Amino acid sequence: MTAPHALFAPKHDDLGPVTIFGPDFPFPYDDWLKHPSGLGYVPAHRHGEEVAIIGAGMAGMTAAYELMRMGLKPVIYEAARIGGRLRSQAFEGAEGIIAELGGMRFPVSSTGFYHYADLTRVESKPFPNPLSPATPSTVIDLEGKTIYVEKLDDLPPMYREIGGAWAKALEEGAGFAALQDAIRARDVATLKGIWDRLIPIWDDRSFYDFVATSYAFASQPFQYREVFGQVGFGTGGWDSDYPNSMLEILRVCVTDCDENQRYIVGGVEQVPRRMWRMRPEKMAHWPAGTSLEKLHDGAPRPGVTKLARSPDGKIAVTDRWGSTRWYDAVLVTCQSWLLTTYMQCDESLFSPKLWMALDRTRYMQSSKTFVMTDRPFWKERDRQTGQHLMSMTLTDRLTRGTYLFDNGDDRPGVICLTYSWMSDALKMLPLPVDKRVRLALDALRKIYPDLDIEKHIIGDPITVSWEADPNFLGAFKGALPGHYRYNHRMYCHFMQERMPLAEKGIFLAGDDVSWTPGWVEGAVQTALNAVWGIMNHLGGECAPDNPGPGDRYEALKPLELAE
Repeated sequence: MTAPHALFAPKHDDLGPVTIFGPDFPFPYDDWLKHPSGLGYVPAHRHGEEVAIIGAGMAGMTAAYELMRMGLKPVIYEAARIGGRLRSQAFEGAEGIIAELGGMRFPVSSTGFYHYADLTRVESKPFPNPLSPATPSTVIDLEGKTIYVEKLDDLPPMYREIGGAWAKALEEGAGFAALQDAIRARDVATLKGIWDRLIPIWDDRSFYDFVATSYAFASQPFQYREVFGQVGFGTGGWDSDYPNSMLEILRVCVTDCDENQRYIVGGVEQVPRRMWRMRPEKMAHWPAGTSLEKLHDGAPRPGVTKLARSPDGKIAVTDRWGSTRWYDAVLVTCQSWLLTTYMQCDESLFSPKLWMALDRTRYMQSSKTFVMTDRPFWKERDRQTGQHLMSMTLTDRLTRGTYLFDNGDDRPGVICLTYSWMSDALKMLPLPVDKRVRLALDALRKIYPDLDIEKHIIGDPITVSWEADPNFLGAFKGALPGHYRYNHRMYCHFMQERMPLAEKGIFLAGDDVSWTPGWVEGAVQTALNAVWGIMNHLGGECAPDNPGPGDRYEALKPLELAE
């Protein structure tokens, strides 16, 4: 078994590590998960009862696994493949050599996700981000000028000044250090005191507004904002996020989502797939050796095309082949737009306010194109310059971000030729894979004019445009200014006690329901909220010494802005 991933979390003085603990709902999911009393119980007469789970991504698999352990029978519906946007596609003929088409870098602050990563015994290593210890060198190519660096101190003064301006802007506009210290200490009162004050200030304002109006950047030339958008911080350029709500960016930064990231060796899709086959040692009702795979006779049910309320109050779920089953509880983990596109969904299942939130969710476009190479040739050095032949590359050209994955000197390497967002991703949308590869290679040739990348390429390229997939319609949510209320409606939906009877029994989970879209921890945390909601809906409860998110909701609930 690999070492628990908590060992990789950096400590700060005598405080704990930064984790995704809030800030909107600071419930300790990691403590709830590892408590010896378990997550909770359902009454014995409910044991074996079916609960529908729509979607076999990380949210669906987390909920299904935990509900099975409570003695319920999850019935998973999946329109495509297990894993959802944790999609690791293998290159033909090369065992273990993969392209991570969805989530590919996982911060150690994602303690809920790493709970399951440890259970499934996957191995990880540092992700090769720009200027990270896992990256031998980084090239920044802006406005036709190329800079080669191997460590942070190699950066020209302007880049270090921009990094300093960003740190000052966060402190000036958000009290960043105090926020992080409260997270490290799990000091709920201090954390909510600071965060709840920031919500009405920054909900209506964009990331760009935050940067442009901060004293740290306003006192510098426009070029600083422009370069910050192209190169960014941590993982690369962030100008595609400039229109987003600043609250979303603050959450990413204060919970270290953009720091200390790791890569799952052999592909992150292994986590949900191993959860599908795992046989928990401790379960209610089910005999030893039971797994989700066994409960499903080997495969999930087909994708859902219709959701309706039946006359007896149950929820009718119809799959693509017209088979209908009825459930007291249903969990929807697919992207919310599918409720009005791929599926026929009775409007009465959700309130008009919630429908507004689900429909107004805004998804970001994303495109990736990968090639496999004969070896990690980029580690070799040019005899004249002493520089690596190729580096992790950030540029204002079409490719934007190019990442290099080293699987060992005696194994094929992988290059993510281009990782782009929004308008840059849309430029790729209509193009076939060969054209995408050619455009990326043409752009990289301008940066590395003496390097023949093509001669190292083996196998067939792999590409994805998430907005073109009818099962997703986008990569993940990117909240716009003013969307806090929408997020509040979706996230808090698992608390159903005061809802009309016609809206009870159907639950939501997934990173687009969470406060941290695009990060797998949001999928895990909302799935665990739904587990509590379903358990409560079916008459169950948590152990007194291990209260769940619903039990502590009143004390921790997110700030509610006036409508």
